Amino acid sequence: MKFNFLIINVLLLVFSACAQKDTTIEASTYTYSVETVVEDLQIPWGLAFLPDGSMLITEKSGELILFKDGAKQVITGVPEVYNRGQGGLMDVVLHPDYKNNGWIYISYASPEGNGDGGNTAIMRAKLNGNELIQKEVLYKANPNTTKGQHFGSRVAFDKEGYLYFSAGERGERDINPQDITRDNGKIYRLNDDGSIPAGNPFVDEPNAKKAIYSYGHRNPQGMILHPTTGEIWVHEHGPKGGDEINIIKKGANYGWPVVTYGQNYSGTSITSETSRPDMEGPIYYWIPSIAPSGMVYVTSDKYPHLKNNLLIGSLKFQYLELDILEDEKVVKRERLLEGIGRVRDVKQGPDGFIYVAVEGLGIVKLITMETKK
Repeated sequence: MKFNFLIINVLLLVFSACAQKDTTIEASTYTYSVETVVEDLQIPWGLAFLPDGSMLITEKSGELILFKDGAKQVITGVPEVYNRGQGGLMDVVLHPDYKNNGWIYISYASPEGNGDGGNTAIMRAKLNGNELIQKEVLYKANPNTTKGQHFGSRVAFDKEGYLYFSAGERGERDINPQDITRDNGKIYRLNDDGSIPAGNPFVDEPNAKKAIYSYGHRNPQGMILHPTTGEIWVHEHGPKGGDEINIIKKGANYGWPVVTYGQNYSGTSITSETSRPDMEGPIYYWIPSIAPSGMVYVTSDKYPHLKNNLLIGSLKFQYLELDILEDEKVVKRERLLEGIGRVRDVKQGPDGFIYVAVEGLGIVKLITMETKK
């Protein structure tokens, strides 16, 4: 039995390698240039566009910035942020009906709650001039910890108006991600007011965290609504290798750390398993890791080569990655903006242009495309 099990795992590894051998990263067949739109940002973690075309930008250190008419304004009333390691002020998104209700949603590392340190929280608020008002904490992961790893945390709405957000496993891989009675290592789903949807998968499970929608995650730092299928797609950091793109399914277990394509940072094995029948596998994984952050599905006609494909930031290799799709499979990868810096977020603006948040630089706009000769 042990011999057969070993053969199966070897075959799975070979099959997986063959399935992805056509996606070797290469330089793009097009060239792109950028225009700096917002200068002098340190770690612009997230950005969102207001209806008038202005931007809300989060700085990890705790500042929420409104960029309007060519000027930056610091918003007051931002909650206290636990700025440590990978945690701080993180994502910002608008309610799908923002024009009528004015709700803004932010994710951040919060020191509130039990224990020293902090953990991921979700707040909604409204913008009154340069101030956040009507602030409501919708969810706070517990307990706090002084560890600096794996806060998540991206936010997205689906077509039915449900709010999804991620919280990484906070450096406790053997405790949090596989336990639905604990926060962290999860994708959560809430109603837009923070209440628990009756259809969440674990609402009837004793002691379970009722907001959990899926579990077994490591550190998801990209989340989008797929505009065609209506699915929530996330990508997450693996350890040494094994970054993943996952399509989120109700109640599914995504395996971390029981199954993974990655290794410990020391090079030692975490597990011999890359899949199990009762665990959801990724639609794509990266070896080596690119440290993905931010993600957008391009729908704009301004970039024919990019349209209907994914753009994902690479923190580790400091480029913007184009992942070309056929249905739900990544069939080709290309490097854009090589050497630009640590790409933290990428969004499509209401004007159809792509905007990229780069650490130590700011927000840049992708403005041209030429075919290489």
